[in-house]
Amino acid sequence: MAGESSLAARGETFFLNLRFMLIVTVFAGNAIEPLIGTLSGMHSLYLWIFSFHMPLFVLVTGYFAGKSLTGAAGRKVLLQIGLQYLIFQTLYSALDVSVFRVSNIHHSFFAPYLLLWFLASHACWRLLMLGMGRWSKAAQIIFAVSAGVAVGYLQLDGVWFSISRTFVYLPFFVIGYHFSFEALARIYTKTVKITAAAASILLLLLLGTLGSQLPLGWLYGSMTYMQLDASEWYAGVYRLGMYGLQFAASLAFLGWVPYRLSRMTDWGRRTLYVFLLHGFVVRLAAVSGIYAYLGNAAGAAIVLLCAVSFTVLLAQPVVKRLLHPLVEPSVDWMITLQRAALRRSL
Repeated sequence: MAGESSLAARGETFFLNLRFMLIVTVFAGNAIEPLIGTLSGMHSLYLWIFSFHMPLFVLVTGYFAGKSLTGAAGRKVLLQIGLQYLIFQTLYSALDVSVFRVSNIHHSFFAPYLLLWFLASHACWRLLMLGMGRWSKAAQIIFAVSAGVAVGYLQLDGVWFSISRTFVYLPFFVIGYHFSFEALARIYTKTVKITAAAASILLLLLLGTLGSQLPLGWLYGSMTYMQLDASEWYAGVYRLGMYGLQFAASLAFLGWVPYRLSRMTDWGRRTLYVFLLHGFVVRLAAVSGIYAYLGNAAGAAIVLLCAVSFTVLLAQPVVKRLLHPLVEPSVDWMITLQRAALRRSL
């Protein structure tokens, strides 16, 4: 029993470390985007980040969802996701119009604002897992991969309701939900981790050499085949190829993740704050015009350093204390209203 408890603790530590490392790549990826058209090194780094960071982030989300998918805990999480979405969809859209003056963005509660697609998809992944609850693991994974391929054939804009990303990334959520840290720890010995990390570096170099031939839209997961100009009937094979790349890149990146408890582990507990708030920092930097002075190697290094620094800053306990009502709003009042309405109906 003590061994199982220790293993569970090690698993949580590993995934919290991974979660923090991934939020660093999320922030860095969004921060360097304005530079990828002028700096080939940043383009390579951007491709490398997008080859694994969202698939792994979804996998980690599925892993932690295993503790709160059903029952009262599951309903509470769904309510909180919905409230977070309403709050931040409103905030980001209002600031775009009033402060940032950003054009060419369609503001609608049915079209998640940039990074907020993750909230909409997270709610859908949970509901889909509940619907597949009686299925075997194999059936769930087969359905998820099939749906991820099939959604690309829809003749619509994939951003609406985040429908494209919901199904494209569903396989990673299902795998994360059933993920066994015990199996990972058994396979990822010190030698394997070093080999995986080396493979991750090799992938970065390969993407730097061949990445110009890879359209970014395939890595975003937000577009249908029609939007990607892949009208062939076999376009789904391309998505299967992307799944292969993303799985390989994700397995390689795991070689970088430490097993040990550290300060990073604690930061990993508050990645939600980084995720929901970093968009304000990135948007402010983009509209400030500062990127006009950062179009060189030194400027790119500064951008990356700032991205890491702000990630650490936003993961501090003081940020949670100050912004907890905004980022993790209480839904107890909603649950109370639901119970009161239920009692009245009876």
